[in-house]
Amino acid sequence: MASGLELTTLGHRIRHHRTRSGMTLDELGAAVGVAGSQLSLIENGKREPKLSLLQAIANATGTEVSDLISGEPPNRRAALEIELDRAQSSSVFRQLGITPVRVNKGMPDETIESILGLHRELHRREREAIATPEEARRANTELRLKMRALDNHLPDIEALAEKQLKAAGHSSGALTHRTVSIMAEQLGFELLYVDDLPHSTRSVTDLEHGRIYLPPASIPGGHGLRSMALQAMAHRMLGHTPPTDYADFLQQRLEINYFAACCLVPETAGVAFLQQAKKDRNLAVEDFRDAFGVTHEAAGMRMTNLMTTHLDMRLHFLRVDESGALTRVYENDDLPLPTDVTGSVEGLTVCRKFSARAAFSQRNRTTEHYQYTDTPSGTFWCSTQTGSTDGGGFSITVGVPFDDARWWRGRETTDRAQSTCPDEACCRRPPAGIAERWSSKAWPSARVHTHMFSPLPRGAFPGVDDNEVYSFLDRHAAQ
Repeated sequence: MASGLELTTLGHRIRHHRTRSGMTLDELGAAVGVAGSQLSLIENGKREPKLSLLQAIANATGTEVSDLISGEPPNRRAALEIELDRAQSSSVFRQLGITPVRVNKGMPDETIESILGLHRELHRREREAIATPEEARRANTELRLKMRALDNHLPDIEALAEKQLKAAGHSSGALTHRTVSIMAEQLGFELLYVDDLPHSTRSVTDLEHGRIYLPPASIPGGHGLRSMALQAMAHRMLGHTPPTDYADFLQQRLEINYFAACCLVPETAGVAFLQQAKKDRNLAVEDFRDAFGVTHEAAGMRMTNLMTTHLDMRLHFLRVDESGALTRVYENDDLPLPTDVTGSVEGLTVCRKFSARAAFSQRNRTTEHYQYTDTPSGTFWCSTQTGSTDGGGFSITVGVPFDDARWWRGRETTDRAQSTCPDEACCRRPPAGIAERWSSKAWPSARVHTHMFSPLPRGAFPGVDDNEVYSFLDRHAAQ
């Protein structure tokens, strides 16, 4: 059975060929052996014709069946009517309880276009706040669990990245800016560095003129600009369209970040490096980082993509800010992490006994901090590196269960801690004496992370100020 939209298009195409042949409904009906009223239902998309009737109509109007069943509207007027029919059939419009507009032959195209403009604006506004904070956190949790089940490995994107790198002539070593530019050129894009990008964007892709606008390089040799350019290209190669909901938005973000990571640390070379390091019992995030010229965080996350699938090693990755809040998480080794009622972990506070927080107290923050941590789920070995941004300090942790520590540099550490979280007595509940001393005598003001209030920013493209972007493109299009 054809869909409603297909029947509507079919009906328009039959009407187009009938009127082009100069036939009325009754005349065509007589030629094909059905009543004109039945043909009217078919032309209005209310009834699906049998194939034998379609053949008869094609013969009578001097066309082919394949032309009648084409999915393209026969002319601009038909395209407008089909789009209006679809808009008035949408749940967004039907919820308003407004009577649909009936189109007749005498209605000007301009009137239909005006009505369609209202419908487009209605749908745009509907998309502006498509997710509540709770919905956003649930979507994030579902995606995290999905990737956990896949061992954080997406083979199709891995293969696509290797193919693009090979086509650009990259064989080994750190990915250069020049190679990234060649990859863009092969997709029909030019990389341009400008200092007036809209504040809400990391990059802007001009599809009409084949340009990808990026911010000017602030740190020569850094991998950030390469990553942003690769992410912009990934949207095109992965066939992304404007996200329909927050889950779709998160999935797209994950995929473009994954593609960029695959290019910066190719699977073949990355796995070979890790396998040799394991053989030497000398696995280290810092070595992996330096071998491919990426950040410590990128190297740690890339390990989660490769080590379970190729080295049969389960692990965890944590990015924690100086307050102890989790900002980025992956685990498939059962490390006990705090969760809220939605199952989300982002924004929650990890145990202060974890290496991810203990590392902040180290005097020498330029080297990795190693630690064993006993937990209710077993003992874990962790390697943590701290850093800082304008927004404050953060730590990057990669860890494994005790049995796999033997493959890692730093396994000989004597630093050990014991965590009983989620038991609140571990690090969240004060000693009884202090609690009694300050009971009813203190009033702390809670600090709330701003991301809780804006799960999906306004606009057709989440997080982007549409007006600012289009003004930017208009300025540069003429250059």
